[in-house]
Amino acid sequence: MTITSKQPNVGTTIFTVMSQLAAETGALNLSQGFPNYNCSPKLIELVNHYMQKGMNQYAPMAGIMPLREILAQKTADLYNLHYHPNDEITIVSGCTEAIYATMAAILHKGDEVIVFEPAYDSYVPSIELNGGKAVYVTLTAENDFTINWEVVKSKITERTKAIMLTTPHNPTGKCLTQDDLNKLAEIVRDTNIFIVSDEVYEHIIFDNRQHLSPAMHPELKERTFLCGSFGKTFHTTGWKLGYCLAPKELTAEFRKTHQWITFASPTPMQYAFADFMKDPNNYLSVRAFYEEKRNKFINWLKGSRFTWKPAEGSFFQMVSYNQITDESDYDLAVRWTKEIGVASIPISVFYNERYDNKILRFCFAKDDETLEKAAERLCKL
Repeated sequence: MTITSKQPNVGTTIFTVMSQLAAETGALNLSQGFPNYNCSPKLIELVNHYMQKGMNQYAPMAGIMPLREILAQKTADLYNLHYHPNDEITIVSGCTEAIYATMAAILHKGDEVIVFEPAYDSYVPSIELNGGKAVYVTLTAENDFTINWEVVKSKITERTKAIMLTTPHNPTGKCLTQDDLNKLAEIVRDTNIFIVSDEVYEHIIFDNRQHLSPAMHPELKERTFLCGSFGKTFHTTGWKLGYCLAPKELTAEFRKTHQWITFASPTPMQYAFADFMKDPNNYLSVRAFYEEKRNKFINWLKGSRFTWKPAEGSFFQMVSYNQITDESDYDLAVRWTKEIGVASIPISVFYNERYDNKILRFCFAKDDETLEKAAERLCKL
């Protein structure tokens, strides 16, 4: 028996490839975006408490109410954004599911979604598997990965159903500005275009910047699916818990697709997060924690031949190697993993046409010893 593939050009993700190569060679793995340290012991205690208490069966499809309520409170306190926990907040199995369920809810065959590349690798498959077509807006190092909104406007057609955003951006770490949101609002005004916003790094943002969600713009909230995650904030990427915030009518359609994908997400983890987030410091302290790691990593790289701009957000630092070699970023990432024992991600894999900026991405969500050892090896190049 054979299957006619819906994704004939999709293979193993770059994250799996590089992590596997790092494991095979014993390299320091600064490729895949996950911490190599544990989450808060208190959070583990809470999960164990609720498991022992018997909270081990299906959660409600939309998520347990205490977690939805604490999310509503947090979002109102931090951003003055108000979502009703009953019918505007849904707990899902990670932000990846939130994005997929959104695309499944809004797309019909032939619909177009504008995607800014370099783009996280789940976006386009989520669009295409649901009958849509990705329309690319290419961001480059030459322009500091800044969005040219006139180019975006030129890509809008009668088939445009949504615009996919990420802030802070993965892999570049770039953050949206108020000017970005204002220009986006001008473009979608008087249209039926949705905004799908990936905000998993909302609390990992540096240098006194303010996180700006499109939902915070008065003209954009009504059309925005705000997709977030607990995993990046609380060092629990393996728990796969996320959420989607959206106006009532949008949430109703979102839940129709969510119920057929996972229906519900792990119950004891939901109760644990609901308790843990009662103390705002448990998420507000993450900014300083990662800013210190970013600063240490780039300080340790100062003796190298790399060039970079400090990441504005996320726990990734991009570095340019164009003063070292003109080798392709993919070949170089593989070679250096084998030869110097440091694994990274080549940025070209996030482009549809594999555009090569001569940039590698390193994850600094690692313990200091790992970061310092990796930087020491990179400085010898």
